[in-house]
Amino acid sequence: MHNYAISPSGPRKLRAGVLGYSGYSGAELLGLLERHPHASPLLLAHRKADDTAHQGRPAPCGRGENEPPPLLPWEHGVLSKNGIEVVFTATPPEVSLEVAPEILAQGARVIDLSGAFRLPADQYPRWYGEQHTRPELLKQAVYGLPELYRDSIRTACLVANPGCYPTAAICALWPLLRNESGINLIDRAAGIVCDAKSGVSGAGKKPSPKTHFVQVTENFSAYAILNHRHVPEVLNNLGLEESEFSFTAHLLPIERGILATHYLRLKRKTTHEELMELYRSAYGDSRFIRLYPKGSQPELRLVNRTNFCDIHCSLGNDGKRLVVISCIDNLVKGAAGQAVQNMNVMFGFDETAGLL
Repeated sequence: MHNYAISPSGPRKLRAGVLGYSGYSGAELLGLLERHPHASPLLLAHRKADDTAHQGRPAPCGRGENEPPPLLPWEHGVLSKNGIEVVFTATPPEVSLEVAPEILAQGARVIDLSGAFRLPADQYPRWYGEQHTRPELLKQAVYGLPELYRDSIRTACLVANPGCYPTAAICALWPLLRNESGINLIDRAAGIVCDAKSGVSGAGKKPSPKTHFVQVTENFSAYAILNHRHVPEVLNNLGLEESEFSFTAHLLPIERGILATHYLRLKRKTTHEELMELYRSAYGDSRFIRLYPKGSQPELRLVNRTNFCDIHCSLGNDGKRLVVISCIDNLVKGAAGQAVQNMNVMFGFDETAGLL
């Protein structure tokens, strides 16, 4: 266990490298690390050409023009020389696959915000369109949803930060399917429908015709129907078959936030209090899960720019029809905030450090 407690010479801060700081998730991450009480971020570049990637743009997180250029993480043991113990890779999957082995070889731990290490190698070609080039690393990768895998994350060298949609869906459904009591309340034969809506930042910073202002504003559209690459994350972590889970993503004309509505049927008549007891039991130690009582509803404005996942259950009069709503900020709990939460778990900090 690393010790970052205050010593007579002052507090020791964890040095954390950030690769991919110019994207939405990376910029959000850098801002969180700048304010973290126990961490100090250093900018990393994928290639030398990346040194000028931010020229002509405002310096990230208020950094001045005289800040040193980003470090290249695989040149001359630069990570160990600069005391970097963890690297966040907020990069496309192909870049994460390229750089993660070298980062690990230098003794630093990796928290990857891409989808490079979330799926088994045999699933990767279908959902990502190519073969996985580092299948040996998948054996040590831990899925980074702390509410479910906190103990494994503590000792992990490689953490696969979950996707934003899967975070919302898994947190909403986990207590009903994979709770510690072994109770599976969901009638899987009836199917689960997840209707999820996200702000435009979820599409990433790279421009596309679908994310132009004139295309998005005063509009509402569905995309990747039944074929979104986040679907297998939900299936794998909840133990569902693809035929049992129907997922549709929608693009909201707003900056950020995800509201996911899950429609399902229960095996037997159940009370609202029984449901709430399952959720309280599953998330009793989870500071970032907020359960809403009857008469109140999660809303995007209540979670945006926070690391919370807000959940509400509405049970039909028959005691079997159930609607579960979950809300997160796709850039915080769905990406950067969850990555910092994982770092806190990995290095023995309070799990809420830098996030509350």
